[in-house]
Amino acid sequence: MISVVARHVAFFIYPRFNLLDLSGPLDAFAVATDMAPDNYRFTVMSLEGGEIESWAGAKVTSEVAAPDGIDTLVIVGDAGMADRALSSETVNFIRTAAAGARRTASVCMGAFLLAASGLLDGRRATTHWRFAPRLQAMYPAVQVEGDRIFLNERGVWTSAGMTAGIDMTLALIEEDLGRELSRAVARMLVVYYRRPGGQMQYSSLLDLDPGSDRIRSALIFMREHVSEPLPIERLAEVVHLSVRQFSRAFVTGTGMTPAKAIERMRVEVARPRVEDGRETLDVIAQAVGFADPERMRQSFIRILGHPPRVLRRTSRRAGSPD
Repeated sequence: MISVVARHVAFFIYPRFNLLDLSGPLDAFAVATDMAPDNYRFTVMSLEGGEIESWAGAKVTSEVAAPDGIDTLVIVGDAGMADRALSSETVNFIRTAAAGARRTASVCMGAFLLAASGLLDGRRATTHWRFAPRLQAMYPAVQVEGDRIFLNERGVWTSAGMTAGIDMTLALIEEDLGRELSRAVARMLVVYYRRPGGQMQYSSLLDLDPGSDRIRSALIFMREHVSEPLPIERLAEVVHLSVRQFSRAFVTGTGMTPAKAIERMRVEVARPRVEDGRETLDVIAQAVGFADPERMRQSFIRILGHPPRVLRRTSRRAGSPD
């Protein structure tokens, strides 16, 4: 019988850490261990050791941080991290532990700790979309991509807000134990297997506040029927307005025409499928409501600056092992 050497996964926490940033990834690794025994062992670490109080007030018992023997170092996030002064002890521990680890990861605002430690210099990284501009401003040597669910850049993984840590962990499990085991973990956790790392964190249209229930209803209808033809007459009928009234109210409420909103919505739905790489561009174009791949290509260039094939190649390179 071949003995399995358990991979040591160390979670680094500190006062006011986000509890979900710890519990989500930890539970995913624990389910994987239950399904494939002896593959992982876990340690929750802090500089001080002992009970560490989370942002929610719950306390978690931790061990004194030790940098040796770590396979996967996971830095847990905290919503106030962008405004927190880091101690030299914290920075030194992260640098030392990461240097000896096979891979290092952060959840949500944990990316600020990696950046402060210099581990993200010259690398692409993500964090919660709301704080991505702040991360870029504070650490210009980092290439921040604030619309990603997670990124793997040469063995340093970063993820977006909270639940994106589970998506990243499923990818880590897949890297270690294969797709089927990772898929089984997702099923057990009752989460989607798995949002591609390149998927946008949120739809930019969710930022729109049209101030009108009718226009808000139109946006929801557009999203739910994005694969279907959506002429302006159909949308106006849905919200019980004339075409002229609807067009004027939509532009007033959103700052764009209905046609532009539909185009952007289709691009945002198509992008993760393009980057995932398992469907042809023809299939994707039809599935999200574009008449043909050429129209989808033109829309991608207008909205994202690149055609679908370029984004697909970039995604493949980012996901390939080093």
